[in-house]
Formats: sequence, structure tokens, C-alpha cells
Amino acid sequence: MERLPVGCVSAILSETSPEDVFRLSAVSTTFYSASEWEFIWEKFLPSEYRDVVSRSAEPLKPSTKKELFLRLCDPLLMDQGRKSFKLEKSTGRVSYVLSARELSITWSSDPIYWAWKSMPESRFQEVVELKTGNWIEIEGKIRTGDLSPNTPYGAYLIMKVMSRAYGLDLMPSETSIGIGNRVACAHLAWLQSPSCQKQEMECQIYGHGVEMLRKEVEEGEVRVPSERGDGWMEIELGQFFTGGPEESTKEVKMSLKEVKGYQLKGGLVIEGIEIRPI
Repeated sequence: MERLPVGCVSAILSETSPEDVFRLSAVSTTFYSASEWEFIWEKFLPSEYRDVVSRSAEPLKPSTKKELFLRLCDPLLMDQGRKSFKLEKSTGRVSYVLSARELSITWSSDPIYWAWKSMPESRFQEVVELKTGNWIEIEGKIRTGDLSPNTPYGAYLIMKVMSRAYGLDLMPSETSIGIGNRVACAHLAWLQSPSCQKQEMECQIYGHGVEMLRKEVEEGEVRVPSERGDGWMEIELGQFFTGGPEESTKEVKMSLKEVKGYQLKGGLVIEGIEIRPI
């Protein structure tokens, strides 16, 4: 390999992955020189990277495609700070976080039910908290063409359940993923209160229904929130496959709703929905 022209080595590297290129570039000066060729990183960048750069909330002026690739491996705010874009460093696959302002949240414009506010731990300027209401309906949308082709994805609601929360875990929520006119998946989710004392009190009041939910969680039939590494929690809304270029215009709809219980609830904070490769 050391005797091959650098251009040939670059062509070989372009058929691998970013992870392989980073690893091999540390092996020898030939691999390192070959790894600097622009067309390698042009190939690893998503096809619509110029559009992403133009919509960035901050000016981007990388001197090379490799430098741009590395910058996009860190979260990039775009569309007036309402979305976050990121590349997976090992593969170059695309992920997005849609802020709460990018979502359709029923009655979120009415301060009686929802409150918009800032939180220091959020990547976005605003999050939204359910103050009180008997109806939760949250939906996000994204085109398959904005994501990496032929790739399995998961969609996750990024959220917090505040210590003062109430009524969220009395009825299961419904989650779903739709692509075009087709429902890709649908599940039940339980927005558990972080307070064990509050859970026990609600169990005593509502009894059998809460106990049934706990049993379904233990059996894996109902999804529950899990801790993230950024101080938030997430609950999976579902999974889907993007398909090839012929599928690129299809719209993916991701939702969580609880519209059947009619009990008052509050204390749910929404940061957004993350769509990432799995």
C-alpha cells in the first residue's frame, strides 16, 4: 500500500467509512496524506450539506471539507435556532433535534395550559411546560430526504417530568410513527412521575389502573422514559427506515398523545424530538 500513488490510496479510502479513515490516517504518513484529499470528505458529507451550512445559526467558514465534516460532528443550531443538526463521526449519518417550537403541540399557544420558558440545560432558547390540562398531543415532522438514505432511525421525545408533576402516569400515552399515509409503528408509553411517594399516593387513589400499567411496563409492553447523557430524559416514539432516493419526498410524522383519560395533568417539560440512526 505504501508504494501506491497517494491518489490511488485516497480512492480506496473514499470507499471506506470516516471511522476507517481516521484510524488509518494514524498508521502512516501515506495514509495521512491520502486522507486529506478533498473528494474523500465530499463523499462523506451528506448530499445537502450546502443547504445545511446556509441555514446555520452561526457563520461557518471551514477551509477544507474535512474541517467542515468535523465541525458538523458537533451539534449545529440552524433555522433561527429551532433545529439542531449533527453528523455521526464514525459513519457520517445525519441526526436532527427538532425544538419544541418546531413541533405541533395542542394549545401550546395558550398560557393557561402551557408555559414557554428558558432552561440553562437546554440547547434551545425555549422549552415548553404543561401547566395544567387534560389533553396532550405532540407531533413533529421531517422529510426522509433530510436524513441519511437506506438507514434505520429512531425518534425520541426529549422531556423532563418535574418533581411537582401530577396526573401524567394515570393513563398510558400513545406513540406512533407514520411515513406518508402509512403507520410504521404504534406503542404505549408511561410518563412516570420521578417521585416514588407521589406514585404510591396515585396508586392508592387510582388503584387497579396504575397497577396494571406497572405490570405492562415490567413485561415490556409499555415504554417508559430513560435518562440521557445531557441532563434530560427521552422516551422512544418509534422506529422507521428511510429508504432510497425514490422515498426522499415522504414525510415522517412522529407523535405522542394522551387524549382519553380526561384527568388533569401537569409538570411535563418538552425540549423537542430527536431523530437519530439506530
